[in-house]
Amino acid sequence: MPEPLPPNHGQKSRYDPAAPNILVVEDDRETRSLIAKYLRTNSCHVTTASDGREMAKAMTDHRVDLLVLDVMLPGEDGLSLCRKVRAESQTPIIMLTARGEDVDRILGLEMGADDYLAKPFNPRELLARINAVLRRQAAARNASAIEGATTLSFLGWRIDIRLRELRNPEGARVAMTSAEFDLLRTFCERPGRVLSRDSLLDLTQGRSAGSFERSIDVLVSRIRRKIEPDPQEATMIKTVRSGGYVFTPRVEAVAATSN
Repeated sequence: MPEPLPPNHGQKSRYDPAAPNILVVEDDRETRSLIAKYLRTNSCHVTTASDGREMAKAMTDHRVDLLVLDVMLPGEDGLSLCRKVRAESQTPIIMLTARGEDVDRILGLEMGADDYLAKPFNPRELLARINAVLRRQAAARNASAIEGATTLSFLGWRIDIRLRELRNPEGARVAMTSAEFDLLRTFCERPGRVLSRDSLLDLTQGRSAGSFERSIDVLVSRIRRKIEPDPQEATMIKTVRSGGYVFTPRVEAVAATSN
């Protein structure tokens, strides 16, 4: 069973349709209740099940954003249920194991689980892992949408990949060299990731003759002068000491519009 619930000074909030829907599948009533109580007091909607049959019904009746699945269940075990869920959907799964042995963790991951947690555990750690898995899934969805988009937007700016144009929040076209555009596009397609100068060279200029890491710094400086409110105190393209650069704005794919 989990460790005792840590103190929680927050009150349960009103129903939030944006809060994640978590399905907890655990046969031990006390453990199941403790997990559900903690998650509910931390802005999650929770449905519980004690075995595979109840789990299947819950997944039919409710939208499930993440599944917390115990390995040791009566009847069909968690590993088999994990494999079945993964064959039908990409619903994130966090496995709970009583033993915490390597074989359980490896089997769970091989069956398609996104993470695992060994009992006994602190509910706060489970919540942290849930949030981490949901963040990764959201980032993957956003990356998939960005990858196939012809127009991307960030903070009101628009970059048209097909026309190779950059427009400011007022809609005016901003002149850019081909190298500047390629670098900005690379940043927009990988927001929030630390990109080294070396990797930026590979993604934009390749290893052509004359390409060198310092050229990335020059291009970044030029782009900052065009998009940053204060190029000397950059907030969009931040320098990471001994790492490279990171593009901080949220980037979204712009849906195509018909004329």
